[in-house]
Order: sequence, then C-alpha cells, then structure tokens
Amino acid sequence: MTSETKRICGALRLNGVLAAVLAAVFLAGCVTTTDSVYTNPPSPEDALERRVSLARQYIGEGDWENAKRNLSQAVKIDDRNAEVHEAFALVYQSTGEKELAEESFEKAIRLQRDFSRARNNYAAFLFSEQRYADAERQLKYVVKDTLYSARPLAFVNLGLCQLQLDKRVEAEESFSRALSMDRVNTIALLELAILKYEDGDYRAAERYYGTYRTAVRPQSPRGLWLGVRLARATGDKDGESSYALALSSLYPKSSEYQEYQRTLNSGQ
Repeated sequence: MTSETKRICGALRLNGVLAAVLAAVFLAGCVTTTDSVYTNPPSPEDALERRVSLARQYIGEGDWENAKRNLSQAVKIDDRNAEVHEAFALVYQSTGEKELAEESFEKAIRLQRDFSRARNNYAAFLFSEQRYADAERQLKYVVKDTLYSARPLAFVNLGLCQLQLDKRVEAEESFSRALSMDRVNTIALLELAILKYEDGDYRAAERYYGTYRTAVRPQSPRGLWLGVRLARATGDKDGESSYALALSSLYPKSSEYQEYQRTLNSGQ
C-alpha cells in the first residue's frame, strides 16, 4: 500500500476509500500481450488463461469494454472459474455497477472459499460502501491464510475497518500484527502512533512516529499534523514550528492544516 487514509467523525474516523489499495493486489499480475488468434486451436485451459490475462491487461489500462469482452469469452469456456468472476467484479466496481460487482465477488468466493485475494478485494468494495462490519468479516478470513502474500496488507486493512467500528483494542492488535510481518508498513506505523498519542502514551507514539517519518518523504498531512500535536504535547517548540511550516507549505488546503489553524485561533 502506498497511500494513507484519513479519519472522519473525529480522530478515529477515516475518510478515503481503500479500494485502490486493496485491489492493487489483483492488478500486480497484469501481463502485456495482444488479442491475436492462435495458429492452432488452444486447449480450453490455455484459452481460458489467455482470456483472463487479456482481461487483466485491459483492467490495468482502464479499458473496461475490452476487459468485459474477454471475460465474457472466458465465462463461455468455464463459468465456474473464480478468477473470472473476481475480474468481472473489479470491472463492475470500476464502472459503478455496484450490484453486479457484489454478485460477482460473492460468486467468486462461493466457487473458491479460500480465494484470499478475492476476499481482500471484496473487503475493499465493502469498505468503499461504508459497510465496515461486512468488510471486517471478509478480512478475518483473509488474515487466517498464512500463505497469502499480501497478509500484512490484509492486517492493515482489518485494522482500518476496526477503527471505523470503534474497536480500538482490536485495531491496535491488527496493526501490530502487520508490523510484525512488515516492520516499515507506513500505514500501520502512523495508525499506531496516532492511537498511542490519543491514549496519552507519548513515548510510544514518538517511537512509532519516528520510524514512520524516516520511511516517508514527504509526510502526508495526517503525519505532519500528528507531528505538530506530539511536539506540543512534549514541549518541543522547534519541532512544532518545523512540522507546522511543512504542513502549511505542502498542504495549505488540507483539512489537517485547517484544524491546525483552528487550534491557533482557539489558543489550544
């Protein structure tokens, strides 16, 4: 994951959609090829693989019509292939056909219950619809898959869902699990730093934040705003000024900068 989500409804709420973060796992395997025909008829297995590969290429390019065309051909070859229905779900999600997207995600999971990537992408869809409890349920399946290559990301996404559900203890555990597998996961580091700050554990917050800020250049507005608040809490006037200057220079229109301005006006 390369971008950070923002909180809404107070310090524990995120605004922003995780769909792009989670769905990127699917797109990582995109191939470059053409739509040429075989000299000799391929086996059904080869033809199916080719159609799915072409569809994934077109999804990566945002060419939804050609993606659908190849997936429609793939369904004719094998309508019980879970990857085909997952790909359809991503296309429908991207084109705003939400009911069809959900039906396709559900079908992919019914056909292959241990399809962790599909569950992870389905969780992204559910999160984007603010169905946080449903997303959490899917992610709890995913994190049990010890062979899933994106398991650290799944723990991060689980933690973000749990924050939305006001499950602070569970969220902290999920972020910690993510860090145990990926020590420089910047989302987990920042979320843990914010949680510790809100709990008044400034030493732990500074530890997580210190690792975060060395891994991120430039920091996000959320990261800089945390830096301002932590510096204030610990009496670090120079640090507060430095983070505030960066926040005003880099993100003058951000909600975090507006919040910083409000604290100045209120004398906090």
